Amino acid sequence: MPTPANILKNTFGYDTFLPLQREVIENVLAGRDTLAIMPTGGGKSLCYQIPALLMDGLTLVVSPLIALMKDQVEQLRANGVPAVFLNSTLSPQAYQENMEWVREGSTKLLYVAPETLLTPRIFSLLSSLKLSLLTIDEAHCISEWGHDFRPEYRQLVSVRQRYPQAVCLALTATATPRVRGDIKNSLNFSQSNEFIASFNRENLFIEVVPKSDPTAQTTQFLKRFKDQSGIIYCFSRKQVDELSAYLATKGFSVRPYHAGLEDAERQANQEAFIRDDAQIIVATIAFGMGINKPNVRFVIHYDLPKSIENYYQEIGRAGRDGLPAHCLLLYSYSDVAKLNYFINQKEGEERRVASQHLDAIVRYAEDKTNCRRKPLLAYFGENHTPDNCNNCDNCTTDPPTLTDITIPAQKFLSCVLRTGERFGAAHVTHVLLGSKAEKVLSHGHEKLSTYGIGAELNQKQWMHLSRQLVQLGYLKQDVKFRTLSLTPSGVNALKKRSTILGQLQEAETPAARAKTRTTALEYNQALFDLLRQKRKELADESGVPPYVIFSDKTLVEMSAYYPQSPESLLNISGAGQIKLNKFGDAFLEIIRGFCRQHDLTEQKKDAPRPKTDSGGRTAVIGEAYNAGESIQSLMERYQVRKGTIIQHLERYLADGNSLHSSSALKSLTSTSPEEQQAAAQAFDELGTAFLRPVFDKLGGTINYDELKILRLLYLCAQNQPKNQ
Repeated sequence: MPTPANILKNTFGYDTFLPLQREVIENVLAGRDTLAIMPTGGGKSLCYQIPALLMDGLTLVVSPLIALMKDQVEQLRANGVPAVFLNSTLSPQAYQENMEWVREGSTKLLYVAPETLLTPRIFSLLSSLKLSLLTIDEAHCISEWGHDFRPEYRQLVSVRQRYPQAVCLALTATATPRVRGDIKNSLNFSQSNEFIASFNRENLFIEVVPKSDPTAQTTQFLKRFKDQSGIIYCFSRKQVDELSAYLATKGFSVRPYHAGLEDAERQANQEAFIRDDAQIIVATIAFGMGINKPNVRFVIHYDLPKSIENYYQEIGRAGRDGLPAHCLLLYSYSDVAKLNYFINQKEGEERRVASQHLDAIVRYAEDKTNCRRKPLLAYFGENHTPDNCNNCDNCTTDPPTLTDITIPAQKFLSCVLRTGERFGAAHVTHVLLGSKAEKVLSHGHEKLSTYGIGAELNQKQWMHLSRQLVQLGYLKQDVKFRTLSLTPSGVNALKKRSTILGQLQEAETPAARAKTRTTALEYNQALFDLLRQKRKELADESGVPPYVIFSDKTLVEMSAYYPQSPESLLNISGAGQIKLNKFGDAFLEIIRGFCRQHDLTEQKKDAPRPKTDSGGRTAVIGEAYNAGESIQSLMERYQVRKGTIIQHLERYLADGNSLHSSSALKSLTSTSPEEQQAAAQAFDELGTAFLRPVFDKLGGTINYDELKILRLLYLCAQNQPKNQ
């Protein structure tokens, strides 16, 4: 009897399940209704595709995403799985042919849109069949609290009641705890049948940069991703058209996408992107739903998203193949003002909720100290415990330098108090700037002692300061009316004139150079390019996107392990038996020819390949240092910064080795003996795992570069035998 693991390997070409995939599949096969919350790229599709091949009857997949249906069916057929879809894109003849396939029992999976399912024609079709599994994809659309609520999805509750014998599987990538509860209540699921995978996309490098010259910033960023796929999100259709036209003049392979284009042009641009005929899509948020393109290497937010949830969903379209991808958000407060303008056109509860969402994304963008993943994951009810993810801008650069902002903070807190703690930040700012706005004059606030005392800062800077005071706990903001009032800490700071540290204005310094992440697996780029070219040829011949043939991850492994036989090719991730039969010979011919030409031999996959900057290089650097080679010489030899060499030496120590010459290390630091002693005491007290607690303990008097050197000196001393 086939098992889920057999099908995973033989049909889909994967050796192991992703987190929670096995548990969800087993729960479904046991006949239990299931809610699965899994992040984009977490393997939701296999959670119903594998059960579909093990169950007797039909699996019905309800999805609002027409593009996704076509994409999923193409990929399933490429793997030898019979599947069809029914939606408005089909010609009458093709629609009828697919209906016959389903009626005859010749297919295992049927994809439909909710509005298609809710018709007498489809109900009549299903009445003669055994429906084993009802899968509701994008299940957050059921909930009125979801970011993409669709009324027709609510009607799926009655569909489920129509087929009580079918197991029901609800899937989504974005659902807050409140939305999850609403989905379960609507579908009458039990609490025990809920599976929630981590929302952490570890392969995404997340970066927020102050927006100064966005066109130049975008162009410079794109140069680092030559011939790679990416999405750029803009707020308006006009911005999409202007930016895509500009990038085209600079030689980039780019297409626009928004609702204002003719349907045929919009569809053609999407197809060009999916098939790698165009590398970059510039789009409004209308783009991306249902696009299962796995090799998107970057996502740029040219403008501020409306909410954390939108932002998470949009960056989730990068790196679905598990390989590294870069997510860049360009932020300016002018974007906030623009979004506020549109929010103010709304009324009542809708306006209040939109304001809350905007406040959350603004706090996220302006936070220069905490790991980017913490607020993202907290939004979905997940606690991100590591203080440093090592894959976002805040965790890979030193925290910003804080200055004494006591005087302007005192002015703002005092003005909040004197206006009666009944107004928002904008009104308080107007008072500080001496505005003659009607609202200021009508309340007599021009007579206050704080009126006009804030001329040293502009409105943008005062607004930025107000948000900091909320974050620092000196002010609280009313959820409903957004009015500001002082907290006990704020009252205390005002009375005692306590020192307040922060930033007087939005950071305008260029962002630290973000590191270009590469896959940990070292592979032959020349071979990869040849295989990618062959993949494109085969995809064009078959009329499918290239990733339907093989994913980038599969080509990377081929270019790393050089499989020479069909048996070896089957060990490559994503290469199942069906694809081996269809495409194996074409790819093996290229690999064998390349290996003959360059005198390369097959590498065993079960013996891990060396990683970039991994243990092998660490050992070489450690031994070279102990043999007397200087830090400067090692930097020049490997073309890396001093900090990278320091990291290797730390790893060398952690592997149980010792470093002989501490004097060479001491020459690298400019700190005084007293500062070195203070740092050592801080490491004694706080440990060496994280530098931020030590930085704070020392009051920020020693910068991070120096602390890294001092930590290495400290570790060297700790590593010395006690009798020396």
